[in-house]
Amino acid sequence: MAALLIGLALIAAFPWTFLASYSASPRDALLQNTGYRIMSRSQPHIVFLDRETLSPLTRLREPSFPHRLDVFEKTAPAEVAERIADAEIVITNKVPLRRESIVRAKNLRLVAVAATGTDIVDAKACAERGITVSNIRNYAVNTVPEHTFALIFALRRSITAYRDAVIKGRWQEAGQFCFFDYPIHDIAGSTLGIVGDGVLGQAVAALGRAFGMNVLFSTYKGVDGMGPLYTPFDEVMRRSDVITLHCPLMPSTKNMIAGREFALMERRPLLINTARGGLVDEDALISALDAGQIEGAGFDVATQEPPPADHPLMRIASRPNVIFTPHVAWASEEAVQSLADQLIDNVEAFWAGAPRNLVT
Repeated sequence: MAALLIGLALIAAFPWTFLASYSASPRDALLQNTGYRIMSRSQPHIVFLDRETLSPLTRLREPSFPHRLDVFEKTAPAEVAERIADAEIVITNKVPLRRESIVRAKNLRLVAVAATGTDIVDAKACAERGITVSNIRNYAVNTVPEHTFALIFALRRSITAYRDAVIKGRWQEAGQFCFFDYPIHDIAGSTLGIVGDGVLGQAVAALGRAFGMNVLFSTYKGVDGMGPLYTPFDEVMRRSDVITLHCPLMPSTKNMIAGREFALMERRPLLINTARGGLVDEDALISALDAGQIEGAGFDVATQEPPPADHPLMRIASRPNVIFTPHVAWASEEAVQSLADQLIDNVEAFWAGAPRNLVT
C-alpha cells in the first residue's frame, strides 16, 4: 500500500513524465496541453471534403501520426454537417464551413484550408469554439505570375485570334504571306500597372521588368500617402498599357474596377484578373469592351464558379480579344503538389502541438 501511495504521488507531481513513458507511439507522447487544446489519445478522425478540387496527378500523402481518414471527392452543402460531425480535423478547399456545421462538430479542432483564401470558413464561429484555422501560403509564386504573362502575351499579340483565323481559312483567303486582322503590340517598353503588392504582385513585377516593361505599383484605392514606391490608383488606371490584379476580395476591393475606372483608362489597356472574381464589375467590363475603353481582357476567375451559361464572362468568352480560363492560374502540377505537401505539413504540425500558417 505504501508503494502504491508513493507511486500515485509521483504521478501527480510529474504527470507528463509518466505519460510520455506510458505512450506507445510518438502520437501518444504528444498528449499534452498544446496551448490550444489538450489532445485526446484516440486516433483523430480526419475528413477531406473535396479531394476532387486537387489534380488527380497530385500525390496526397497521409499524415504521419495514427489517424482515421475519410476522403470525399466532393461534398454538397447539405452533406457537410453529417460528414464532419465527429471529425477532429477537417480539410476543405472550396466547400464552405458555416456556423451550423461547425457548431454540430463537437470534436473539431482544426480546419485545414487547402488554399490561401479562407472566406469559405466562418472564422468567428471557429474562434468562439477555439478551433484553429490554417491555410496554404506562397505555393503559387511561379504558376500565377506565369499564367498572368501567358494571358498578357496571348492578348497583346492576338495569339488566339490569329490561331482561330488560320483554322477558319483566313490565311488562304488573304492570298499572301501574312495578314493583319488583329492588333499586335510589343511587351517591351509598355507600362504594367499592378494592383496588389504581395508575393504574387512582386513576382509579376519582376517578370515585367525582365521583359522591359515599366512597372507601376498602385496605391490602395482611395488611400494616399503610401510612399514614393507607389503610384496613385487613378494615375495607374490612366497610364497603364496592361493592368493586372493581385489583391484579395474584401468589401474595400469589391468592384474596385467599374465604370468610373474604365473611363479613366486613356491608353486602352489590357485588363488581367487572376486574383478573385468580384474585383471587377463584370457588366461594366462588357460595356468597356463594347465602347473600346480597353483593348482586351484576360480573366481566370469569375463571381460565380463555375459560371452559368448566361454569366457576363461567358457571353464574351468567344470574342477574339477575350481569354477566359477556368480558375487554373494556380494549378501547375508543381504548384498543386507543393500545396498538397504544405497541407499535410500543416495538419502534422498542428497535431504535434506546433500549429503553423494560422489564420487569425
